[in-house]
Amino acid sequence: MTFWSLTAMKYKTISVADSKNLIKESKPMILDCRDLKDYRAGHLEDALHVHEGLKDMLAKRGDKQRSLLIYCYFGHASEHLAEFFSDFGFKDVFSLEGGYSGWKDQHREAP
Repeated sequence: MTFWSLTAMKYKTISVADSKNLIKESKPMILDCRDLKDYRAGHLEDALHVHEGLKDMLAKRGDKQRSLLIYCYFGHASEHLAEFFSDFGFKDVFSLEGGYSGWKDQHREAP
């Protein structure tokens, strides 16, 4: 079953709804590329904050067979990082469409 859409890029964009399935089924490494302050204020469960040291270490020695799910504020900066990791040979790289804002919008509790 495919639950993401392919783009012309080396990475794939994925909706918030489909990312839930990806997280459940593939257990990707989740990377948050927002500012540290915003990461500390809230992030997806098990997400790692991306800083230059982590980015470089993953590019050089990361498990390129493990899926990556990357998000930012609204889904644009994560596309650049997804392309970066794809260029370094990661096979299954996903950029979260709508970013953390989209995730939060779909996870707001009803009044």
